[in-house]
Amino acid sequence: MTVLPAAASRSGADVLTEAAARARDVKAATGVRPPVPSSAAPAPVGIPAVDIPAVEARTPGADVERILRGPNGLGTAGLHLAPREAPPTPPPVPAEGNPIPGLYHHPVPEPDPVRVEEVGRRIKAWALDEVDLYPGEWEDQFDGFSVGRYMVACHPDAPTVDHLMLATRLMVAENAVDDCYCEDHGGSPIGLGGRLLLAHTALDPLHTTREYQPRWAESLHSDAPRRAYRSAMEYFVRAAGPSQADRFRHDMARLHMGYLAEAAWAQTDHVPEVWEYLAMRQFNNFRPCPTITDTVGGYELPADLHAQPAMQRVIALAGNATTIVNDLYSYTKELTSPGRHLNLPVVIAEREGLSDRDAYLKAVEVHNDLMHDFEAEAAAVAVAFPVPTVQRFLRGVATWVDGNHYWHQTNTFRYSLPDFW
Repeated sequence: MTVLPAAASRSGADVLTEAAARARDVKAATGVRPPVPSSAAPAPVGIPAVDIPAVEARTPGADVERILRGPNGLGTAGLHLAPREAPPTPPPVPAEGNPIPGLYHHPVPEPDPVRVEEVGRRIKAWALDEVDLYPGEWEDQFDGFSVGRYMVACHPDAPTVDHLMLATRLMVAENAVDDCYCEDHGGSPIGLGGRLLLAHTALDPLHTTREYQPRWAESLHSDAPRRAYRSAMEYFVRAAGPSQADRFRHDMARLHMGYLAEAAWAQTDHVPEVWEYLAMRQFNNFRPCPTITDTVGGYELPADLHAQPAMQRVIALAGNATTIVNDLYSYTKELTSPGRHLNLPVVIAEREGLSDRDAYLKAVEVHNDLMHDFEAEAAAVAVAFPVPTVQRFLRGVATWVDGNHYWHQTNTFRYSLPDFW
């Protein structure tokens, strides 16, 4: 097995800039403009195709640098981070936990401790007082999840704590569905489809007759996952535009379909091929989280730009990479849980006949390939669509990817690394 490279210490901005610069070098050497990402389709009516001549002062690298520093110029002030009172700058605190050796990632600053504390206080009050989410004996697990630190790390551009709470409630609700319907706290693959469908109506409301509407509305309060979904979605739709809310519903349907595929394999004791597992993980993954980065940031990426195939590929790659991070950091936790838990190292070991160590190290390589593809495709989208909201959205997705790794690395309450090095 090839020794993996050391984890990257450069910022995401540097990497995206270099990826776009490589595209510029191809054009200089060949005279041919590099293609827009492989999945991109011709721009629809109303979004002109962008062809940047070599003589223009603007370069791909400059376009991508602007992703991280934000838009400028007349009329773009509203796209910058909303002003807020800056808390006292705390002294640097070393990150807890160790990153996985060889895992390609970008370190992030410690999240604002004032916001972390406030989000943690509010989410616990919501969980206990508004939705009666968990019994008292689960309190240590709820606290150990450190959801405030998670969401503040992933959304540093949120203009207010209220904006952060939009993502935090949805994250906690999704975790409750996973735990109570699928995993640790009474979950089972048997009957999962019916439970998920009824829970999904808390996100995507039932439109039925007057006779049956009250029974459905009453059902939304019948268990913790549905109570959490209903409440979190009510807060979200009040802040989001209609297309943003519908985008989230679509991604949650994807998530639920992934849950069902994993459950079907569990019922038949089937270990999928590696590519089949990765297909399932493209649906059963974190995608609903980075896709709402604009709502949490207080702006909106227009629906036609969000729907561009190239943008969809960027979002999918981000979701896939961050989900493999979860597979890798939760590996030892899942090994000690009852039953067999499918994760990428386990599937690689069984399907490709590798030792546990070599399968784990190969899973790290799969993650790194996904990350490199994500960054290259994001750089190309930034060049193809030099629109302030596109660039801010790409910056938000990249920041979410980095924050997600930070939370997994530092959450030593939940995760520990295998002894493979």
